[in-house]
Amino acid sequence: MWQGLVVLWLAGVSAGIHERGVDLYKHQKYADAISTLEEAVKTETPGSSDFRESVLMIGQSYFMLSQAPKAIPWLEKVTSVNEANYMLGYAYLQTAQQDRSEAAFARLFGLNPASAAGHLLAGQMMLKKEYRDEAVIEVKKALALDPKLPQAYFLLGEADVGRGQLEEAISDFTKELEIDPNFSMTWYRLGDVYSRQQRWDQAIPHLQRAVWLNPAYSGPYILLGKCYYNIQNYSNAESILRHALALDPNNYAANFLLGRTLIAEGQAEEGRSVLERLKSLPQ
Repeated sequence: MWQGLVVLWLAGVSAGIHERGVDLYKHQKYADAISTLEEAVKTETPGSSDFRESVLMIGQSYFMLSQAPKAIPWLEKVTSVNEANYMLGYAYLQTAQQDRSEAAFARLFGLNPASAAGHLLAGQMMLKKEYRDEAVIEVKKALALDPKLPQAYFLLGEADVGRGQLEEAISDFTKELEIDPNFSMTWYRLGDVYSRQQRWDQAIPHLQRAVWLNPAYSGPYILLGKCYYNIQNYSNAESILRHALALDPNNYAANFLLGRTLIAEGQAEEGRSVLERLKSLPQ
C-alpha cells in the first residue's frame, strides 16, 4: 500500500515539474525550461506523451538559444515530429552536416532524400535561411538526377540574386522558363532583375506576363508601376499602382510611387495626400 502511494506521489511530482517546464518554454524562458524539463524527463516513461513533449521542448529550447550541438541529440529522439525535423534540418546545417540536413527536410515532407524532389526541397529550405552555397549544392544534385526538374533553375536564380550575380540570375531564370513558362514567379523575378539593372523596357514585358499569370499578387504590379514611372509613362504607372494598392493597400513602396506619379502628372494635391499616408505605414 505504502509503495503504491509513493509511486502516485512521485508521479504527481513529476507531472508538476513537467507542467512547470512547459510553462517556462511557452514564456520563452528557454534556459529555465531546459533545466526543469531535463529534471522531469528523468522520471517520465519513454514513449509517453509527457516524455516526448519534454524531449521536444528541450531540443527546441537549445535550438532557440543557438546551441545547435546540444539541440540535436534531443531532437533526434523525436524524428517523427514535424517540428523536430524542421529544427534538425537547420541545426545540422549549423554543424556542417549537410547530408543529415537534407534527410531531416525530406522526412519533414515525406520525400526520399536521395531523389531529385528531395534534393530540390532541401535546397529550397536551405535558401529560405540564406544557406545559399548549401542550397546550390542540393539543387545541382537534383538537376543531375532530373535536368528538366521544374523550379530547380528558379532556385539557382534566387541564389544568384542573393549573391548579387544578376547576369547569372538572368541566365538561370531564362532556363527555368524554357522548362516551365507557366510559373509566374520566374517572370516576376526576371523582371525584378532587369529593374535592378534599370533596364526598364526589358523588365516590363516579363512583369506583364507575371501579372497575367497571377493577377492576385501585388509584387509584379508594384515593379511594373516603377518601370512605367521611370520611363515617364505616368498614366500606365498610375493605373498599375492603383491596382497594386487594391491588392495591398498598406504597401509602402506602392503608395510612395503612386504619390510621386500623381505629382508628376500634375495631380499635386492627391499626390501629396498619398505621400502623407506614408507616415502611418511600416517601411
